[in-house]
Formats: sequence, structure tokens, C-alpha cells
Amino acid sequence: MRSTLSKIAAALTAGALTLTLAACGGSDAGSTTLRVGTLSDAPPSIYLENGRFTGYDNELLRDIAKREGFEVEFVGTEFSSLLAGVAGGKFDIGSSTISSTEARKKTVAFSNGYNTGFTTVVTAKGANLKDAASLGGKRLGVVQGSVQDEFAGKVAGAQVVRFPDYNAGFAQLKNGTFDGWVVPQDIGQKYLDQNPSVPLELGYTVEDKDTPSAFAVAKKNTDLLNKLNDGLAKAVADGTVARIYGQFYKNTPLSKELQPGGPGLTVKNLGA
Repeated sequence: MRSTLSKIAAALTAGALTLTLAACGGSDAGSTTLRVGTLSDAPPSIYLENGRFTGYDNELLRDIAKREGFEVEFVGTEFSSLLAGVAGGKFDIGSSTISSTEARKKTVAFSNGYNTGFTTVVTAKGANLKDAASLGGKRLGVVQGSVQDEFAGKVAGAQVVRFPDYNAGFAQLKNGTFDGWVVPQDIGQKYLDQNPSVPLELGYTVEDKDTPSAFAVAKKNTDLLNKLNDGLAKAVADGTVARIYGQFYKNTPLSKELQPGGPGLTVKNLGA
């Protein structure tokens, strides 16, 4: 009887020790996994390939997570609901070439920037949409809630057609549903490179100034924001940002601020 009781006590002690180790993060199983909202159809920045979310943004975030001691689980979503999802706790991080505009800072906080870019209008060849004035009165397609949506909304007389994702817009542009598809330049160029037989070209292009792409987090999550900024700074300093950028952007130079040893792209959040 005493032997049986000893075995039971030993088992209970071992179970308690196991629970204690798990609770203290004493094993790999204790690593924190954060949910990341992203898109599946916007290469080279964010896209799905062979069932895996990848692209410059997401591979950089994986590197930052490894440096800072957490793991990431990517979840596909529509851009129009991404920031609300981050603010409301559905996602811990938003990773989707999100321009850090003042309007968006009212909803979420942003990490420091990891990319700069341009907005461009993809049009049928010969459409001659080469300057701002030529867009007036045209039918323009955009991803709902994007910076390009804001851009098109300011064009005098333009009819803005909104889509949930990039694939839907490119399909409608090919069918002649609208005159111009307003997208980040890298996404537009990537589509043309992958579809050389489609009679489309890049038209009017404008630089996105002072609003670098950044990861979004809930305003209250200052600990996570600090980790993202710390990991990003280290990735800039040791050349990891430049290496990952070069894997996805073959012909576009990296901003000098993000080159090895560079100062980085500081984003100041509202109230910071």
C-alpha cells in the first residue's frame, strides 16, 4: 500500500513540475505565437506561395520575430478590414505594406518604417494616362481602404471603383471595366513582368512621401511595438533588411536609410 501511495505522489509531483515549466516558458512549447493579418495576392511584398505566406514584408517579420523571441502565425484577410482587426485584437500585427498615414495612426500604432514606395496607375497601352490632369473624369479601380483609394478619391471627377483585393482589380482592368488600376508601383510592375502578353503599362506615378510602410499594432500594445522596433533596427544594422529586400526587389534600390548601418525610417505615432 505504501509503495502504491509513493508512486502516486511521485506522479503528482512530476505532473506539477511539468505544469510549472510550461507556465514559465521553460520549453519551446512556451513560445508566444502572434497572429498576423496579411494579404495573399500582392507580390513581391505580401503573397501566398505553395501554401506559405511570404514576400518582403512577411519574411522580414519572421526575422524580427526570431530575434525578439516570439513566433508568428499568418492569416489571410482583406485590406479594408485589416486595421480594424488589429485595433480590435483579432490580429496582433498587420503586415501588408501599410503606409503609416496620419489618418491611420488614429486607429493603430505603427512600427518604424521598413520600405518606401510609389503609387502608379496601370492602364491599357496607349491610354496616355501620364499625368495627374489626364486622370480627371476617368474610372479608377482601387483596393478599398488603401492609400491608393485615398489618392483616387482626390482626383477631380474620377469615378472610383473599389475591390477587396488586387487580383480582382487586375482581372477587371483586363476586361476594360475601368480606365486605370491604382496600385503600389512594385505590385503593378510585378504583374506586368509576370504577364508580358497582357497589353497593359504603367502610367502616372507619384512618390509616397513621409509615410513609409510599417507594421501595425494595437495602440495599447507598447511592448510589442518596442520589440518590432528593436528587431527592425538590428536587421537594418547588420544588413538583413538589405538581404531580404534584394531577394524580392531585383531592380528597385533600397532606401539609403535602410541600408546596412543606416539610421532607419522613424515613424512617430500620434501622442508619441
